[in-house]
Amino acid sequence: SKSELDFITHLIEKPSYWLEWWAGRGLPSPVRPICDPRVLDRFIMEARDTETALRGCKAGCGVTGTFVVPLTNVDFVVWETKDTEEQALEVQSGMSLFGQALGAVRESVSRVAVQILIDNNKSNIHSLGQVLRSLHIQDLPLPPAPAVGDLVTRKVSSLSELLHVHTNFLRGKVRLLLTNAPACQQNST
Repeated sequence: SKSELDFITHLIEKPSYWLEWWAGRGLPSPVRPICDPRVLDRFIMEARDTETALRGCKAGCGVTGTFVVPLTNVDFVVWETKDTEEQALEVQSGMSLFGQALGAVRESVSRVAVQILIDNNKSNIHSLGQVLRSLHIQDLPLPPAPAVGDLVTRKVSSLSELLHVHTNFLRGKVRLLLTNAPACQQNST
């Protein structure tokens, strides 16, 4: 329900509140709410809603140029041979590219409603970084920006395409990383 998702979001933003509350009750250690798939589902839903809302945005969007974004396709055999650190680096690199692209879009749009939607998605990218840190997936030094045409990125030239790729990235590589994070696996045993 919406109230449960709001509560979970609050816990992500204020993890110390959750731990203090739990410790004060003398209860065993809590299940990590950030491992709850509904948290990522909310980020995906908001990205998808932004994508839908801005699909036909022409006037006032003022988006020009191209943006480098990560590839969203996943070769599961290759993905599963990577350790968590390699997977995290791939996700963090992708999130960094989306942050840069959304920042450029934010600077170029004139409609306030569009700016608010873009700001929300940028905030969600930041929140996902916090989720990764809370799962002991530390910020890793990002490699230099990949060249366009390499094997891990591609160019998009429209806002709707950028948002579509962002949504797919969340549904794919980010979900795989969070689902298989060691901290979340400990909760399922």
